Order: sequence, then C-alpha cells, then structure tokens
Amino acid sequence: MPDGKLLVEGKEVTGFTNGEEEEVGLTKVVPFLVEDEMLKLGAVFSKKANWEVHVVSDGLLITGQNPHSSSPAAKTLMAAVKQKAKPVRLRSPQHVKATN
Repeated sequence: MPDGKLLVEGKEVTGFTNGEEEEVGLTKVVPFLVEDEMLKLGAVFSKKANWEVHVVSDGLLITGQNPHSSSPAAKTLMAAVKQKAKPVRLRSPQHVKATN
C-alpha cells in the first residue's frame, strides 16, 4: 500500500482456517496456514465452524472462508461493484457534432 501498511493490516478477513487445513491433512504440506499468516500480518481473522459458508467484507476487501463460500463471495463482490458503478450517460446522436 502507498502508506506502507499491508493490505490486510487492521482489516477483517476470513480464509481457510487452521481447522479446515487440519481436516484435509495439509497442515504439514502447505508453506503457511492462512489463518496464522493473516493474524501475523495484523488482520482481524473471522471464522465460523469448519466448512460453513462465511464471507467477510471490509471496505472493498471481500474474502471467503473456504470453497463453499465461493458463490456467496462472488455475489458479495458483484453487489459491491454494482453499488460503486456509476451510470454512463451516452449522448444522443443529435447532440454529437460532425467533424468533417
């Protein structure tokens, strides 16, 4: 970030939990655990029970806890884009000047 802060610092986020990593047997395989890493980077990590759908929005940062959260996270993203989008006003052809 331009101010030197990390993207997740002070932000509420979610992601694959340590418990979910443990259940699929990946705690010794992946280079880091998302939950631990987010906390180490200064994020506020939010989680629900393993494999529950969970989406967190903090400003324009939208995160999902696990694959079951993908569709709700995408819907949250699309709603945020729609809310931020500004309508484009097209000029009618009669207002456009010819340049010959």
